[in-house]
Amino acid sequence: MLSRMTRCLRDRTVVTAAILSLMGHDVYAMDNTFGGSNRNGNRTESPIKHVIVILGENRTFDHVFATYEPHRPGERVDNLLSKGIITKDGLPGPNYARAAQFSAVATSTYSNNPGQKTPYNNTNNKVQVPGTSYAPQSCYTSVDQAALNGPGCLATLQLAAEADYGLNQQDLPLLTTGATGLPGSSPDSRILDFDNLPNGPYPLVTLAQGGETPTSLYNTYGGSPVHRFYQMWQQLDCDAGKATHHNPSGCQSDLFTWVEETVSSGSNGNPTPKPLKEGNIALGFYNVAKGDAPYLTELARKYTLNDNFHQAVMGGTFANHMAIGYADALYYADAKGDPATPDHVLVPGANPPQYVNEIENPNPAPGTNNWYLNDGYGGGSYSNCSDPSQPGVGPIVTYLNAIHVSSRCAPNAYYLLNNYAPAYIGSGAQDPINNGPFTLPPVIKQRHIGDELTQADVSWAYFGERWNDFKTAPGLGANFGSLDPVAYLYCSICNPFLYSASVMTDATQRNAHLKDTLDLYDAIANGNLPAVSFVKPSTFNDGHPSSSRLDIFEAFSKKIIDQVKSNKELWKSTAIVITMDEGGGYYDSGYVQPVDFFGDGTRIPLLVVSKFSRGGHVSHEYGDHVSITKFIERNWHLKPLGAKTRDALPNPIASDDNPYVPVNRPAIGDLFGNFNFADRHDDGRDDD
Repeated sequence: MLSRMTRCLRDRTVVTAAILSLMGHDVYAMDNTFGGSNRNGNRTESPIKHVIVILGENRTFDHVFATYEPHRPGERVDNLLSKGIITKDGLPGPNYARAAQFSAVATSTYSNNPGQKTPYNNTNNKVQVPGTSYAPQSCYTSVDQAALNGPGCLATLQLAAEADYGLNQQDLPLLTTGATGLPGSSPDSRILDFDNLPNGPYPLVTLAQGGETPTSLYNTYGGSPVHRFYQMWQQLDCDAGKATHHNPSGCQSDLFTWVEETVSSGSNGNPTPKPLKEGNIALGFYNVAKGDAPYLTELARKYTLNDNFHQAVMGGTFANHMAIGYADALYYADAKGDPATPDHVLVPGANPPQYVNEIENPNPAPGTNNWYLNDGYGGGSYSNCSDPSQPGVGPIVTYLNAIHVSSRCAPNAYYLLNNYAPAYIGSGAQDPINNGPFTLPPVIKQRHIGDELTQADVSWAYFGERWNDFKTAPGLGANFGSLDPVAYLYCSICNPFLYSASVMTDATQRNAHLKDTLDLYDAIANGNLPAVSFVKPSTFNDGHPSSSRLDIFEAFSKKIIDQVKSNKELWKSTAIVITMDEGGGYYDSGYVQPVDFFGDGTRIPLLVVSKFSRGGHVSHEYGDHVSITKFIERNWHLKPLGAKTRDALPNPIASDDNPYVPVNRPAIGDLFGNFNFADRHDDGRDDD
């Protein structure tokens, strides 16, 4: 809960800003505390002087916008409805078979497009029922309990008020509802026809007891599909032999269910399969035509929605946040920052040393169908993709060669593909407890966008909710008795700069650029917003399907957008970009362009909210997370982070007959196509 002193200080800041405004002071000329200045704002490529990037969690484009229809004349959108896969009611459409899922066979070596495919038919080849995964069974009775276990919902409004400052007061009740009411890891019997689902996408609706009309599960917690690196390559089922003019990647997106049912979220090095309870979560979708995701839909109708934006890396949270920061994947480094072979010790002080095998091995274990030998938090997460003889690497490189795409892997570099903790804790020290097998060593030689901005004297900050708690924590591996559990609400694996020696070993850099969302609210109120802002909600508010909800993420985003729009001077020159870190393993029907070994992956929502993105336009400019990096670089006249980093790729050129597929592959956009900068004057239009 905020202290009375903190509240007073924040109120004082708002009042001071108002007084200065009345006195005619230019608050935007004030010195800021974000390690740079906005003096070069007059030299930006566009009218945008401030960009705010809000990153939610784990939703694909079709999972959210499956039934979205543009209202603006002449606009079209690529989704399940427009393809005829489903109807507006969410029922199977005339082209439902285009989204059919298959089982496959992989018993000897890993394959990103395994053979012996058989369609599910709900008789002799029936899909498993969806599970509840890690969703809360009931609302927690203490904030600490929620922080350590999910988090999920809280039992009372008082607890919600104590736990959260990312929502407006009127939205706090969202944190007190939505638990499943089901035993953990059980079938999600809330879903209509959960035990007899069709072979394809299905609406996330339930039939209340005694009811006749299905109601949405949008405001409840749910399961979390698998979304790890090698699993996602298999989910997409990319086959060069299936390439066509309209789908030159040959990715078929037809093995989502099979991957969930065979390997799920990782074998963790276990030698034999354990029962899997994840089931067919990946094919569930919300229905905006029936009122789901109302605020994101409102933004799409008023501003710009992009239906061709993708997660940059196959897999999950860590890798995709790093793509925004570094325009690259991160590798295991030695003390000088050069690529090295992972050699973490399992038991400190053991003689002889006991090393952890941290190398990914997605080859099937003997006698299994696709149960990886070494994959997961207790197993491998690194691959040297410059060596095709490494497990899992060869098939992907062979496929990329067939479609004439470079793997873009540095020699002898072992890249981290899945979630590992940063070497640093909030104080800048290296965590003496967590600096073990599942921690990435300090990043020294790989440059990030913050380095470029600092060098160019452009102000920037990473606003992570709960940073004030995390930065004083002694290390998340410490005994709970010496650690405030709310520090766990901060997403450490989401912050690209927390992995970087250039920021974390320099107190000036840390204090200037790593902030709490409380600092963001104050910066907006007093007109002292940095040029570039990255915003990450806490795990309460990030929209993750099993520990948060999409309606909560909507409320978090709305609070920021409303604040910016209420500051009319700031609103004139600010763009707010809303997207997800990755698709979370949910199905999506959109085109995927492989640009290197690491991705791209499935489409994710992207909304651009600005005076220069009004009107309900649907942009088809191909992009991924690195497009955000490219926008910053182009707008502030910065160079790419490296000769071979992904931000050095060209902007896409679209053909007349297919705006979704760049003809100059591989190519990714810089988001400029999501704006109309010809509309440069302030015409006084009310965006509401």
